[in-house]
Amino acid sequence: MESSDEPPSLPPQQQSSSLLHDVLGSATAGIISRIMTHPLDTVKARLQAPSSSFATYRGPIDALIQTYRNEGIRSLYGGFGAVIVGGTPGTVLYLTGYAFFRDTFSSLASNSGGNNGGSTFNSSNKPNLTQGQEFAVHFSSGILAEAVTCIIYVPVDVVKERMQVQSKSRESLISNKDSLRKPQSYRYNGSWDALQQIIRTEGMTGIYRGYWATLASFGPFSALYFVFYERCKVWSKEMLQDNNNSDAQRMDDGDLPLHYLVACSAGAGALASWLTSPLDMAKLRLQVQRGQTAAASSTGQNTIYRGMFDCLHSAYKKGELFRGAGARVLHFAPATTVTMTAYEKCRSFYADTLR
Repeated sequence: MESSDEPPSLPPQQQSSSLLHDVLGSATAGIISRIMTHPLDTVKARLQAPSSSFATYRGPIDALIQTYRNEGIRSLYGGFGAVIVGGTPGTVLYLTGYAFFRDTFSSLASNSGGNNGGSTFNSSNKPNLTQGQEFAVHFSSGILAEAVTCIIYVPVDVVKERMQVQSKSRESLISNKDSLRKPQSYRYNGSWDALQQIIRTEGMTGIYRGYWATLASFGPFSALYFVFYERCKVWSKEMLQDNNNSDAQRMDDGDLPLHYLVACSAGAGALASWLTSPLDMAKLRLQVQRGQTAAASSTGQNTIYRGMFDCLHSAYKKGELFRGAGARVLHFAPATTVTMTAYEKCRSFYADTLR
């Protein structure tokens, strides 16, 4: 006899519609977020780059002002083309992949015998899980979504960060002072040119430079972010229910009041980004150092790292472990807020519009 608690499965047409809503919502959210927060990402990258690469900045705001004043708005949007062309499919894969893994693991956990041997579902038609099961489901789903997305996003990230950390004024000074030092850093004339130069000079390994470092950085970030974000949404629904909103537990995530979604995504993004800032710093330094190898060997100005642990150890000894952490939070808190709030709201909008 089949369990009466099992919800009816969605017809294939409704499943396809749900996937379409997820895809459209995540694509729209990714574009909106990048337009609004890319300059902050550029500032973060410059603050985390080796000390010899740029003038000393007093903080994120100072870096933003100096970059704009000395190099113009285009430098703040360095690598933006690569992010839009490659990053938008990455955002779609990331969010839809997370939803797929979360739903799959939730069903498996509910059927594993942890709930008295059977599947139970709440009023939102979602499996009832213990807090331990929820943590495991959201943590593992975040890491797996990141692992899959990194196949697309690492090349985008390499191009973006090479574009972000090149300095027009510094390269011009070096070229005029000593032509022999011109190879100190490549000069890219756009995202496509950067991609071609990296492949030509470093091969495909250059494009996937730091894949494992990226996964080691963004995997824990995604895992912690979704753990915090999902828990915040549960608390939000409990608060609404305490305020005599009897439909709160049946409410779709996209129907949560806007200020609740903003608070959930901003809080989760700020905490997760700060905790994983040292990993992101190490990842960035590993990705940009290959383009500076020639200069490092001739001038000795740049440290050559043997891997992520070596980079973290070196940064720790120099007191730079959390260098750029404030800029990372300043970038990720707005970025995750805009992305996830837009994703939830756009998904609901498309679901209502495309019925």
